[in-house]
Amino acid sequence: MDLLIAFSALSGFLLVGTVLRARLKFLQSLFLPASVIGGFVGLLLGPVILGNYAIIPIPENWITIYALLPGILIVPVVASVPFGVKFKSRLEKKREQAQVNAGSEKKKNSNASRNILIMFAILVIISQGHNVIGIALNYIFDKTGVISDIYPTFGTEVGAGFAGGHGTAGVVGSLLQSMNQPYWNIAQGVTVTTATVGLIGGILIGIVMINIAARKGYTKFLSGPGSFPQDMKQGYQSDVEKQQTFGKETTLGSSIDTLTFHLALILGGSGIAYGLLMLVKKFNVPIIASVPIWAYAIIVMYVIWWIMCQLNLSWIVDGPTTSKISSLFTDYAVVAAIVSMPVKAVLTYIVPITIMMIVVGAFTIFAAYWLCKKFYGDFWFERSVAVLGTNFGVFITGIMLLKMVDPEFKSPALTDYSVGYSINSILAFVMFPLTFGVLVDQGVGAGLALVTGVVLAAIILLLVVSKANVKSVKQLNKESEAL
Repeated sequence: MDLLIAFSALSGFLLVGTVLRARLKFLQSLFLPASVIGGFVGLLLGPVILGNYAIIPIPENWITIYALLPGILIVPVVASVPFGVKFKSRLEKKREQAQVNAGSEKKKNSNASRNILIMFAILVIISQGHNVIGIALNYIFDKTGVISDIYPTFGTEVGAGFAGGHGTAGVVGSLLQSMNQPYWNIAQGVTVTTATVGLIGGILIGIVMINIAARKGYTKFLSGPGSFPQDMKQGYQSDVEKQQTFGKETTLGSSIDTLTFHLALILGGSGIAYGLLMLVKKFNVPIIASVPIWAYAIIVMYVIWWIMCQLNLSWIVDGPTTSKISSLFTDYAVVAAIVSMPVKAVLTYIVPITIMMIVVGAFTIFAAYWLCKKFYGDFWFERSVAVLGTNFGVFITGIMLLKMVDPEFKSPALTDYSVGYSINSILAFVMFPLTFGVLVDQGVGAGLALVTGVVLAAIILLLVVSKANVKSVKQLNKESEAL
């Protein structure tokens, strides 16, 4: 009953956040999600900030539940990710092979692939560059005595919050908790803090850069920040005719409701992941036993989804429906993480956190602007704001900024950005537990070496791909002249 009422309170905070977003203009201009707004309402008016004078008297055991929820709910969120990947069956591969065209079509696909690889390399350089900066500053703070009780993974929260958003706070907490690190709740709270600053800062900085670029003539289709429709700012669609459908009903209610089926598929895969982890721990398998549960979940679901695709059962899963389920869990995870944020513990690190966010923010602005301008020709600014948005906030922030400069998505920026982001997300899932594991077991020096190596590899990839792209363009120009 406590769990049910605790969730009811979280639901109340979400509804309050929804109303405030719909009514307050400054919240609309910041595009803050209702989960973030409602979470801060619960934090500021609850016992974490006000103590015995709390306006909203949240019981202490609820705060404990809320602190644990992000690490639990992130499991089904991650488990839903594989359903967005297209695994082709043998029959589909044969059909596509028969339809492949030679000549110019291959060159076109080759150029598109190069642009995607360039985007992937840039995203890796910036996102992993966050960790390089954060871990390096961790080392400096420790050696100079700026922080007396610094923990091994301090500094990774800036990259996790900026490039991962509020939902990543649950991943950080779950991962450190699985490693039996006592500071997991503090790290989770610090990640919430950096995610909030990054989300707000990314939108504001992005709008300023767009206005400057428009005056300098860098944009191709600019219609300005005011082009956003009012319903997008308010967070709801009152016009019934414009309201979009939830998703496709792939099953019939006489057997099982579609939403129930998709939820059962995601939670069933999560259950198999838990069972697999328990089995590994029972036999005390080295290294693998310390892998966090969400990593097992994504591997299990990739296998399940691949098998379903090979059996030509992909039709029974609707992508938008699984996405909505993932969003549902994420909203509750975010509001729970913010309401339970250990403010006092986070404030003890406020000076180094602020320094880190300033340095990482400056690096993100410069890298997004310079790398896209250097390695792209047309539509370089459109690509740069998408990169800026996702490395300050989340994927949707990049989409929002891109929509400001390319309202109808006529440029190839959206394709490059979305595909490059997807590939980078796969790398991030691998790097996340690996980086934390190295930092905890081997120390800051080894962790810094790891992330620096990944950034250097991405730089090499960027140089190789861009050089090949230049040669391809020159070859096409020669062929045009010959014709």
